[in-house]
Amino acid sequence: MSEPAAPAAQSDLLTRFAAGVVMIAVACVAIYLGGWPFRLLVAAGAAAMMVEWGNMHGVVRGWTWLGVALLAGPTLILPEILFPAAERDPAVISPELFDQAWMGFAGIAALALLYTLLSRRLTLGWGFLYIALPSFALLVLNWAWFELVFWLMLVTWATDIFAYFAGRGIGGPKLAPKISPNKTWAGLIGGMAGAAVVGAAAAWLFGIGEPFIWLGAPMGLLAQLGDLYESRVKRRLGVKDSGALLPGHGGVLDRLDGLLPVVLATLLVLIASLA
Repeated sequence: MSEPAAPAAQSDLLTRFAAGVVMIAVACVAIYLGGWPFRLLVAAGAAAMMVEWGNMHGVVRGWTWLGVALLAGPTLILPEILFPAAERDPAVISPELFDQAWMGFAGIAALALLYTLLSRRLTLGWGFLYIALPSFALLVLNWAWFELVFWLMLVTWATDIFAYFAGRGIGGPKLAPKISPNKTWAGLIGGMAGAAVVGAAAAWLFGIGEPFIWLGAPMGLLAQLGDLYESRVKRRLGVKDSGALLPGHGGVLDRLDGLLPVVLATLLVLIASLA
């Protein structure tokens, strides 16, 4: 009865690979197109993550849907007010441009506070911030410098891929066995090394330059810390996956947990480099 396990595992890996290829293709096309196609994709992803966050925490569905509705602010309304899609001009990037980003962050904080007060659930307010801040940051980056979005995506994907193969191929001591039993120190180092190489190559290819050409490894570390954070939340709540929307990958939050902190950090580094 145990013989079908290997074919089943192989089938799951193929499903995971196929789904990953489709997701990467859709993301790349949307990043290149920018504007409303990209904004709608980000809004849909943020909404899915909010639903998964509410489900994991056992929240009454009505409060979850209120959070989804409020996410229209940072993913659709605020970006269009502060960074109109029709006025996108990647050739003009100045420190003053990002004063508007801080206004957007302040608006998101206000929405999170309102959501917390209405729902009387601090976990919902935090979940809203956790999803909304990087979603808005991603839209700002795509509006200002879409090559930088390709860069951070490649760094995050490289982190996942190299960490997976280093962890499986080398193994060794566990990184955080009480949080994520499958993660190893070899996977952490392999992910950072892969992110460093891919990040430097992508920065050179896209003409991004300093400081991003050197930031692949730190962003790789940040991506894995983001992964560990979501694993800790799931472990505390007693759930295996945040959802089941993506074949072979679990939920949207499972797939994007490492990306969220990388996006926010990339925007902050860009703002600091222009100061």
